[in-house]
Parts: sequence; C-alpha cells; structure tokens
Amino acid sequence: MRARVGSLSLLAVAVLAASACSSAPRSRQTAVPALQAAPEPAPAVRVALPATSLTEEQRIVHALNRLGYGPRPGDVERVRQMGLAKWMERQLEPSRIPDERVQVALQAFPTLTRTVPELVLAYPEPDPKLLAKVQSGEMTQQEMRQMAPPERRPFRIPAELQAAKLTRAVMSERQLEEVMTDFWFNHFNVDARKGAVKWMVADYERTAIRPHALGKFRDLLLATARHPAMLFYLDNWMSTRADLVAPAGPNKGRRMGLNENYAREIMELHTLGVDGGYTQQDVIEVARAFTGWTIERPREQGTFLFRPAAHDQGAKTVLGHALPAYGGEQDGIHVIDILSRHPATARFIATKLVRRFVSDEPPPALVERAARTFQDTDGDIRKVVAIIVTSPEFFSADAYGAKIKKPIELVASAVRAVGGEIMPPGEPGSQQVGGGLALALQVAKLGEPLYQQQPPTGYPDVAEAWVNTGALLNRLNFALALAQNRIPGVAVDIGRAVGTADREKPSRVLDALLVSLLQGQARPETRTVLAAQLDNPEIIRATPDDRRVAAPERPATNTPAANTDVDKLAALVLGSPEFQRR
Repeated sequence: MRARVGSLSLLAVAVLAASACSSAPRSRQTAVPALQAAPEPAPAVRVALPATSLTEEQRIVHALNRLGYGPRPGDVERVRQMGLAKWMERQLEPSRIPDERVQVALQAFPTLTRTVPELVLAYPEPDPKLLAKVQSGEMTQQEMRQMAPPERRPFRIPAELQAAKLTRAVMSERQLEEVMTDFWFNHFNVDARKGAVKWMVADYERTAIRPHALGKFRDLLLATARHPAMLFYLDNWMSTRADLVAPAGPNKGRRMGLNENYAREIMELHTLGVDGGYTQQDVIEVARAFTGWTIERPREQGTFLFRPAAHDQGAKTVLGHALPAYGGEQDGIHVIDILSRHPATARFIATKLVRRFVSDEPPPALVERAARTFQDTDGDIRKVVAIIVTSPEFFSADAYGAKIKKPIELVASAVRAVGGEIMPPGEPGSQQVGGGLALALQVAKLGEPLYQQQPPTGYPDVAEAWVNTGALLNRLNFALALAQNRIPGVAVDIGRAVGTADREKPSRVLDALLVSLLQGQARPETRTVLAAQLDNPEIIRATPDDRRVAAPERPATNTPAANTDVDKLAALVLGSPEFQRR
C-alpha cells in the first residue's frame, strides 16, 4: 500500500508541474440563503471593479484566493449575493465585519493578550540549577517536569501564537486583515527563537503589526521600531554612543558602542530597499539616531525604554536631512518620518504589495500607480492595497491562478476548502494539542515554521522558494492526511464534498470534487491526468472477488465493483496545480 501511495504522489507531482491558468466551466455552488442587507455607513474605500475577460465566478474565486485564504463551501455564492465590490470594501475595512466565532476560539490561547512583563513572570526559563542536576543525574526528567511543567515554560508563547495564526487564517471572516498581518510580519520579521524575543513576539504582533496592517505605514514603522522584539532581534537595545562605558549591571566597566544592525535593516528591508540610494555613512547616522532606544531588563521586564545617557547627542545628517544636536529620542522619530515618506520607500513597498497580490514579476505600471498613491496619501496602506486589488492587472487572465501558495496559504486554504473544523486544545480528538497547533506543525513540515525565520528578510513570496519535487510530495502527503482525518484536532468530512455522487462511478465522484474543491475551475488537462487514476485499485477500492451488479442496459461483467476512495481522490485534487496556486 505504501508503495502504491508513492505512485499516486508522483502522478500528482506531474499534475502540479503543469501550468495553472485557463478558463474553466462555471461551478455549481451549493445554494445558501440570501444575505440580509443592513444599512451601513459609507465605506472607507469605494471599490469600482475594472473590465476583465474573467467570468464573474473567476473574479470571485480570484478575490477569495488573493485577499484571503481561499473559499469555503458556499463562499462563492455568498460573495455573489453580496456583490464582489461590497465584499472587497468590507475586507478593506475589517472592523465592519463581525468575527465573534474566531474571537471565541482564540480564548483557548491566554498568552495572546498578556503583556510582555506578565509573560516573563508567568513563563520563566527553567532554573539552570535544575538543568545541571538533570545532566549530572541528581534529578530525573520526570522530577524536573514536575518542578518546571512544560505548560509553564516560555516556548508555550510562540506555540500558542502559531496555533492562533492558523485558527484565524481558517476561521476568520476578516480574511484580508489576516493576509496583511502575515505580510507585514514577514516584512518586519523577528525570530521567536532568539533570546528574549520568545516573551515578546505575541505582543509584537498584537500591538505593533496587527493594528496598523491596513493603517498608515509611518505608524507601522514607528511601532515596530519601538517594540522590544525588534530592538532585541536586531540588537539595537545594546547600541549606544561610541564612548559609553557601562556604569552598572553585568557589563559594568565595559566599553559599549554603536550597533548598525537595525540601522541597516530599517533602510534595506523595511523602507528604501537595497537600491534605495543610502550610503554607509547614512547607516552610521541612522544608528546614531537610534542610540538609547533600548529595553528595560529584557529577561525580567521587557518593555521599551529610552536611555538619554546612552544616546549620541551630536548633530546628524540622514539622507541629506539635518538633525540638530541634543535631539534625544526625537532623533529616531525624525528618521522614521524621513524614511516613511521617501520616494524610494513608496516604490519599495508598492513593489512588494504588487508582488503579493498580483504576480511574482510585478507589472511596472501598476507599481508606479501604487507608489504614487502611497506618496499622495502619506502611506495609507488601505488605499494602496485598494489601488492594487481593483486594478486591471489584478483581474487579468495572466494574474489568475499565477501565484504559488506559501505553506501557510496551502494548509489554511485546504482546510477551508473541505469545510474543516478546528478544535481547541483539550477537546475530544485534539489530543491536548488543538487543531491550530497541529496545522502549524504541518506548515512547518512544508518549510515555513511560523515565527521562526532567522534572516530578517522573512519568508519569501515567490514560487521558486516553494516549488521543488520534495516540497510537492510533502504537500500531497499533507492533503492525504487532511482528507483522511489524520490531523489531530481538525475534523473533516470529505463525504460532504461529493454529496450524492454515486461512489460506484468514480468519474462522477471526481466531477463532484472538482466542483466543490476547485469551484469547477479545473483545466481539461488536469481532469485528464486525474481521470487516468480512476482505474487505480487504490482509488476504486476493488478486489478481483468483487463484481459489478448488472445494470438494466448492460450485462454483468467481471469488472471489479467500484467503491471510490473519496479521501485519496480528494487528496489528488488538492494536489492539482489549480489548488496549489492562488
């Protein structure tokens, strides 16, 4: 059996390697009750959809895949009834979308809402003396677990954050907010495994990233610059004026000095881009401006602190802008203002956003329009995104299905496509893990361990980073585990995806799956490859002793009776290029 599954995997890889964009029959979505229209205030951004060669259904599927984590059963029809433009307007203003169900689910993760000092106190590192006793044999692992329970250790914080991220991606109605939060976290990446960052990462996403994901870029840049997670991750908390000698603490008597890590990354990765026109001297001047931006006792308190005694009070010049002497903390804020409003920043951010929403090769004309909007609106992210996702380029045939899903996008979209339910930790079937964390572990297996990307670049958003033979096989293995209900804490009923299709007729089961999982958007070539598997004994689950019952129009034969393995066939559909792309 195992070898046979491998043959299915290789066939799926062949399907995945195919190109993914072409027109397809309209899907037969399950009818849902009409949405009740309620009076609403005018939207923050009015959406006007451009002319396009895509069908209405393709436009809706495209928007659900790009502005969110893919459609759930019935979503296409719900958006059709609401109107795509109105749905997009609401996604651009997520506070208007009720999301109580996901808020209830997030109550299973208490670390999400605690402050950094609370987390440092509640989830301390195990006493080094205990570790030494275990290593020397004076204490057993079991005795240590009793004195320092795993559920009270710091790794619980990023683990709950990972679980919450998948829970939100799958369950939230505010899909664009989740996409943008993921986008900006990668843009302003920190690694939860680096020292004290593990206590800070949940607060970082909650207070620095999420509130500004569709707000003003300047506010987002300042929030990340001041947050202890970023200060620790890029070492700015240790950066001081060049002649400072530590007066106290573990570094007492040690000559401190300038650290350029954050200064370089805020220009190269966060704002201007590598070709943004800055010099090494600008890096030094920016580093000087941020001296004294530090953390109050990172492993005990973990909050932002400005230390005037550590700040370089001399005059500075950043990208031609003069910063007078004795500017104190305002020096760093002036740098934030300069960088957030620089034309190179507008182009760099516009390029990344167009790459995320439209194409791995961003259309230059759209980048220019988005950059101009960025400058004209003082970095209003919502309006920049609106320009991009209502553009002819976004709704073009070339953009449709052209982006490979990152692992988190694949996992979340697959669970949504099959109507999967996520159970919280401790629920029957969750094995104390909970579906959110189990899915996060699947994302890690596919190459994207969340909040654990060491380089400050974050995870890439281009196909070449995610497409290779090994990765495609792993994606199929995930799809099979999901379809067969083998992921703890995630409940799936694939049978609902085929409805009343006759399981003795594999071709009808396949057609039903193509409609329910791909919204009927499969290319003929994809269906041909999948249909070639319908005689596979693993798919029809037949033995030589089984015989078809003679139908009225034909005599009985020796052909084995079919009893379609819906789970395996669904996994192959989830492995198709149409599903692997968004």
